[in-house]
Amino acid sequence: MSAKIALYPGDGIGPEVTAEAVACLEALDARHRIGFSFEEATIGGAAIDATGGKTALPEQATRLGETADGALLGAVGGPKWDDPKASVRPEQALLGIRKHLELFANLRPVKTVESMLGASTLKPEVVRGVDILVIRELTGGIYFGKPSERRQGPKGREAVDTMLYDESEVRRVVEVAFDLARQRRKKVTSVDKANVLSTSRLWREVATEVAARNRDVAYEDLLVDAMAMHLIRRPKDFDVIVTENLFGDILTDEAAMLPGSMGLLPSASLGPRRSRRKATDGVEREVVFGLYEPIHGSAPDIAGKGIANPLAAILSAAMMLRFSLGEPAAAADLERAVDAALARGLRTADLAAPGEKAVSTKEMGEAVRAALR
Repeated sequence: MSAKIALYPGDGIGPEVTAEAVACLEALDARHRIGFSFEEATIGGAAIDATGGKTALPEQATRLGETADGALLGAVGGPKWDDPKASVRPEQALLGIRKHLELFANLRPVKTVESMLGASTLKPEVVRGVDILVIRELTGGIYFGKPSERRQGPKGREAVDTMLYDESEVRRVVEVAFDLARQRRKKVTSVDKANVLSTSRLWREVATEVAARNRDVAYEDLLVDAMAMHLIRRPKDFDVIVTENLFGDILTDEAAMLPGSMGLLPSASLGPRRSRRKATDGVEREVVFGLYEPIHGSAPDIAGKGIANPLAAILSAAMMLRFSLGEPAAAADLERAVDAALARGLRTADLAAPGEKAVSTKEMGEAVRAALR
């Protein structure tokens, strides 16, 4: 067996947390014999610097994604490149690679861990047992609609962004939600703003049509403002949540506070490229190419200090094992190792209570690898 993994370490703490994820995969390979090979490409601010400001997404990076079995991404961006008037910005790398590789479904699991309930700002009885999968449509909506520009209007400076969806974009991501809900607790919640937005009325119409063909899965729809409230008030009521690009971006950052830190939450961005792969357990499974990344940003204020939390990057690697490599046993081993490190009481700075000793990025990664052994 072998698995070619594309690495996009990116900017800020991205290289630090990606390195720990890679080290954990290498440690895991000693038991599961998957046969990883890693190839790295520069994107984001690092690519802007490397190309003299020409691009945030070099052609080599997109070519690598076309040939890899899965990809790990750190994070991009930082104040060094944070000029709103700049024609080339780090975030263009994310939007560009998602569009180029057709990564239309962004999966963000939000699950609380018993040993970490005290890290949440909500009461333990509210967050205990939360297990939500948020699916965010990733290649349409307001982040990609045209026109998107600043201009001079009759009253001075003005700006416009366009939210656009067609029914095929809505249908395919909602179908993903029903397929995954069928493997979980069989409930889908679709989130929109149908009382105001035309795109949301189309979204609800198409989502309802998909639900009618999947009656073995419970379905409901909620307005996004109500969803924002219910995520805090009754998060245990939700199983799979599916929504459009902008709403998903905002709601998943809110949901990150349920377990207590963005540093604990992984994500997967999946595309249409599917194949069948025989795993190390001898079972042939359908797999899908995906780009896997922690949901946090590049955190430039702590970059290079060795204090970033690597667990979201490590859990992203576990998602890659499950969805893109067809190795559920290896994925479960890695997830259990993360839980074991937390159960030992180890906390990085983002998780530590006031006065509690915090471990370094490397120490946390080593604790996960020790649990694997």
